[in-house]
Amino acid sequence: GGLGGPTCLEWDTDENLLMCDRDGDRIVLFNTSDNFSQTTILDGLNKPHDVHITEEYLFVSESGSLSRYDRGIDWNLSNRVTLIEGVPTKNHQTNAINSMPNGTLIWHVGSTCNVCQEDDVRNAALLWVDPQTGEHGVVASGVRNSFDGVWIESMGYVFTDNGRDWDGDHPPEEINLLIPGQSYGWPDDGPDTPVPEGTEGPIATWTPHTSVNGIDVRPENSSLPGLTKGSGHTVYATVYGSWNTLIPKGHQILRIDFIPTFSSEGNFSGWDSDVSVFAKNVGTPLPLSFSPSGELYYAIFGSGGTLYKVVST
Repeated sequence: GGLGGPTCLEWDTDENLLMCDRDGDRIVLFNTSDNFSQTTILDGLNKPHDVHITEEYLFVSESGSLSRYDRGIDWNLSNRVTLIEGVPTKNHQTNAINSMPNGTLIWHVGSTCNVCQEDDVRNAALLWVDPQTGEHGVVASGVRNSFDGVWIESMGYVFTDNGRDWDGDHPPEEINLLIPGQSYGWPDDGPDTPVPEGTEGPIATWTPHTSVNGIDVRPENSSLPGLTKGSGHTVYATVYGSWNTLIPKGHQILRIDFIPTFSSEGNFSGWDSDVSVFAKNVGTPLPLSFSPSGELYYAIFGSGGTLYKVVST
């Protein structure tokens, strides 16, 4: 407990877990083999939201900027390089930083408003980023506020996206499959046009205005429930909860199963989804991550910030 505002959980090894504390403007390293001892490895940041770890570097997503650090030995970070800066952040922020199998970074950038036409095309989008030069561009547009994403082998990059407010029970929160160059509907996805012509629809949905955020794929070594290899893929996701409803909603962890579908000729035709509540009344969870040994970790944003581990008994 007492962790401030956790927004990311990223594993280096089975013993080293990094956490972003957005309220404390810092990155914390936990040593799980030493009773979760804490070391602040970076501070003085501007609302850090996520990190991405490679053998050489640590990439840090802050409010409106993306930076790279040399890792050094024992997380002695050095040589800060600003890859991108000046991205507008108003209603929503710059969120997750992940990578594709070829090493290209994927940076999630929220919209500046609830519904508007953005002045900067980088808002309400997923950006591709060259990890060496910082060269970047839009890989998917119309993505209002995507908190996180995960690469799933044989499926692709799957990401969460939270929709507009003030339109009643529209729209549902989305889980999307990345198709480079496509738009995902915002801001034209009104109640009468949930998936505007020429845009991509979601592959799974959840209760409107509940804020589906952290997401991770269940590994084969996890003892938590999920599909077996060859039958599909299981991901887990956090549901923060909403201020935009009369009756409280959210405060959940979801299990989402993706099942491949085939045509009558036996050809692959897409993905069906089955979404169920794995845990409820869990506070206001944001980041979620499976450890290399298959245990599920999540953290509460609010009430001082708390880290939890879930194992089966």
